[in-house]
Amino acid sequence: MTGPYGWWRRKTTPAKVETYTRWSFHFFIAVEVLGVGLPVVGHVPPGLAGRLVAMVAVHAVAVAVTASLALDWTRGRRAQPMGALCALAALTVVLAVTALLPHRYGPAGTGAGTAVGTVYGGLFCWGGGMQALGLRSRRRTFAVVSGFACGAALIAVPLGVPWPLAVVTGLMVFLGGGFLALTCIFSLWLLNCVYELDEARETRARLAVAEERLRFGRDMHDVLGRNLSVISLKSELAVQLARRGRPEAVEQMIEVQRIAQESQREVRAVVRGYREADLGAELSGAQGVLSAAGIDCEVRAETAGLPADVQSALGWVVREATTNVLRHGDASRCRVALRTLEGRAVLTVENDGLSAAPDGGGGSGLAGLRERLAAVGGTLEAGPVPGERFLVVAEVPLRQEVSGVTS
Repeated sequence: MTGPYGWWRRKTTPAKVETYTRWSFHFFIAVEVLGVGLPVVGHVPPGLAGRLVAMVAVHAVAVAVTASLALDWTRGRRAQPMGALCALAALTVVLAVTALLPHRYGPAGTGAGTAVGTVYGGLFCWGGGMQALGLRSRRRTFAVVSGFACGAALIAVPLGVPWPLAVVTGLMVFLGGGFLALTCIFSLWLLNCVYELDEARETRARLAVAEERLRFGRDMHDVLGRNLSVISLKSELAVQLARRGRPEAVEQMIEVQRIAQESQREVRAVVRGYREADLGAELSGAQGVLSAAGIDCEVRAETAGLPADVQSALGWVVREATTNVLRHGDASRCRVALRTLEGRAVLTVENDGLSAAPDGGGGSGLAGLRERLAAVGGTLEAGPVPGERFLVVAEVPLRQEVSGVTS
């Protein structure tokens, strides 16, 4: 899928949350201009109103840039942007003082004092609250917001604001800046939680693979460990008997040969069991895992009567498709269906996560599935379909039925 929507759908869930969070902070430009700058229009002379709105717009852009840098720092992509935070604080003070100067020197127009006071307090609210994005300590964030509130109150008095009104202004800055700081802290906490959950899911998948490798290693050790020890002892005994010219050496080597052949059969049985996948178990496991991940999973399948090799091949398709829905997709629904049509078993795995292609759509996972299906005469098709869905279709001929008809 192409276009902006396709770009969004190809993103992972953590990347989507990060993009949403980042653009929410960018949207603060409009919120600050609309909430702090535009209300002065009509209450002060047009020239002064234009300058105040322009100052608020400059401050809003600085807030958005600082937020973007702080977000990169939070994700570990750059150093802590202390320079940007300090620059934002200095710019906030300069613009706020400049906005309040008309109050000191008598602006024209009714309500001018309230208008410039709104800009003054709004700049301090946004400048102090957004500092939370660049600070990890909640105590330090509280201290910074409190400092901006006290500074707003203390600076206002020399500029002609009565001290009771200055105290109220400081309190409003504390409340407004504190609300913005809490909003920033919650947004960053939510973003970090999403990334940590995604990392935990990846870790769980790696642990599952490691556990399966350990299981296979234990099985191989149990099968070969004792037999190899017996082979070693009997071979040593046969060597000693042969050196003495004893005929029992031949019997010992025959026994070694028998144990080696038995070990070979056992190893093949272990490997065969490791490679084969039980279709019924895979279908049940897929439904359980997807449901646990919050994905609505519906399974409609009847495995009775299918040959063992067909079940094994289709079981691997279910396993691989389920893994990729969890790891690469962003699905909310998944449907698994198995039906028999004209002597062929047809398995379909359909979900609404377009990025859930095995190994990105062309890796070793998809190639491995095709090889497994090709061994039983089957085919595999995978790709996006209309309706914002991804579909995997595996078809395998029922060899036993076909051979029975043709033979």
